Amino acid sequence: MDGRRAPGYTAPVELPYDLTPWAVAALAGAAFVAGLVDAIAGGGGVITLPALLLAGLPTGVALGTNKGQSVFGSGAALASYWRAGLVRRRLARVTFPMGLLGAALGVALLLKLEEKVPFAVKPVVMTLLVAVAAFLAFRPRFGAGHREARTAVPSVAALLAFAVAAYDGFFGPGTGTFLILGFVALFGDSAREASADAKAINFASNLASCACFAALGRVEWAVALPMAAGQFAGATLGARITVRGSDTLVRRAVFVVVVATVAKLAMDLFR
Repeated sequence: MDGRRAPGYTAPVELPYDLTPWAVAALAGAAFVAGLVDAIAGGGGVITLPALLLAGLPTGVALGTNKGQSVFGSGAALASYWRAGLVRRRLARVTFPMGLLGAALGVALLLKLEEKVPFAVKPVVMTLLVAVAAFLAFRPRFGAGHREARTAVPSVAALLAFAVAAYDGFFGPGTGTFLILGFVALFGDSAREASADAKAINFASNLASCACFAALGRVEWAVALPMAAGQFAGATLGARITVRGSDTLVRRAVFVVVVATVAKLAMDLFR
């Protein structure tokens, strides 16, 4: 044998971190579920990030890969909400760039500080989310209606976008929930409208975070792209369910996401 390959020979694809094709397929399935949930109520990272860590990716690479795949889901959801007319486009012109800036700052802060600093943030976030869960439990009509004008102060919306996006770049869990609650409480959005307006910020945050991690080589695209396909499909379906559904559906989904996020953070602290 002279070492030459027969015509039509294709070398086997080498997957990183000893992942099998079945493992990548499972990650893509998890991304589909995450995209569906995230498009409705936020919280998709609670599904995908643990899945990536369980698959064996190092923490830094898992964080980057998670952003690399989630940007496709948030982008698909935003596009669906945009076509349905639920996104306030003038407001998005303010919140989108502030989301980009906030997330970039959050990632830079994360990379500069020690890893134990985000760990120390977990009890604070858990406390906030428990308070949110209690609030939603005792205010079942929160976000049930909307003001006809859906008024919003651009400066307040910009501050909300910057602050939550910076948190997303630095830590992340509960980002979509905080945005939805912010739009309902501050601007009188219904739960569905808030979910739509939040996606402009969420997409900007994911986009900036993905760019930062990719520049550092921390996005494993061989894993992120199959997951991106799942994210895109799940987010498109989730946005369509939200557009055609009711505010009650979104409120209940937000409550479930909050409880699941608290449980996940509690498990992390226990470990």
